[in-house]
Amino acid sequence: MPVSTATSQTATENPPSKLSRRVVARVMPEYPSLLKHSGIGGLVKLKLSVQANGTVTRATALGGNPVLAESSVKAAMKWKFVPASTDTDEVVSLHFTPN
Repeated sequence: MPVSTATSQTATENPPSKLSRRVVARVMPEYPSLLKHSGIGGLVKLKLSVQANGTVTRATALGGNPVLAESSVKAAMKWKFVPASTDTDEVVSLHFTPN
């Protein structure tokens, strides 16, 4: 999984792990300004169900702040993975840093 950073936000994807497919289009989650200015960050872990064509059909939060998780799920539904021969499940972690 390539490391990804947002340009105007401070949400980053954790270092490479065991993704079986490469992400080709990624939308970084919105970092709610109230949480950012309050210094609230953390890690959000998501499970993504990806069709063979690379489209995310379901994103489920496995852990993390509920507000950050909701933002992460919305963004992950817009991700696109490389096509594969079968559907896959991918687990990704997004880290929100308030600084």
